Amino acid sequence: MCFPPDSVPPITPIAGGSGPTRRIILEAVDGNRLNAFEAFPSQPSNAAVIVLPDVRGLFGFYEQLAERFAERGHRAVAIDYFGRTAGLGERPEEFDFMSHVREMTFDGLTADVAAAAEHLKGENGDVKIFTVGFCLGGSNAWYQASTGLGLSGAIGFYGHPGRDFPAGGGSVTERADRIECPILGLMAGLDQNITPDLVGAFAEALTANGVEHEIVTYDDAPHSFFDRAQEQYADESADAWRRVLEFIDSHA
Repeated sequence: MCFPPDSVPPITPIAGGSGPTRRIILEAVDGNRLNAFEAFPSQPSNAAVIVLPDVRGLFGFYEQLAERFAERGHRAVAIDYFGRTAGLGERPEEFDFMSHVREMTFDGLTADVAAAAEHLKGENGDVKIFTVGFCLGGSNAWYQASTGLGLSGAIGFYGHPGRDFPAGGGSVTERADRIECPILGLMAGLDQNITPDLVGAFAEALTANGVEHEIVTYDDAPHSFFDRAQEQYADESADAWRRVLEFIDSHA
């Protein structure tokens, strides 16, 4: 698990920066219906963000993160992963998310993200769309740079670039030759599962395939450092958020 259930993003809200929010249901091309949360800016930019959660799917942390993007002018949609296996109903705190994670597929993920992208393009076909994800969502965000969605950028916090998961697409590193937009990676130096060798291989593959990228490793930070409850990593979180916003601004 990346965050405790009561975690909130380590970002100071901007009063009046965000407009209305709503819970919506998206429909993918294969007929899957999935939960999503949408946040509107009061003064829209030409950028929009698809937020891709960690293994627990859509919950409060990512809804609040969508609001923080909206406060910066970027319309945001945070999606759930489990419409195919868990349906659309309310989920208890003890929801067995891992059993549903194991049933995720690369094709299903891609269809669901495409549904979010089409939703965001509905009122502005020229909007610049970015994926932003955490843990499982981090690699998911990078994956979607290789699926022909026409993204303007893909941002991953401590995603795993070296595994074929969700199954069916190969690893992100193996798909580097298909990536069609700039990549930002925000990694944790103390992450025991995502080693420097894996991160280095990802960066080398991006370089070899001419993909614009920036990979930043916070040497003294653990996996899931981007969490306000972990005050000892406030500096790393603030720097990461600054880089996210600058990346979006520079590629929108």
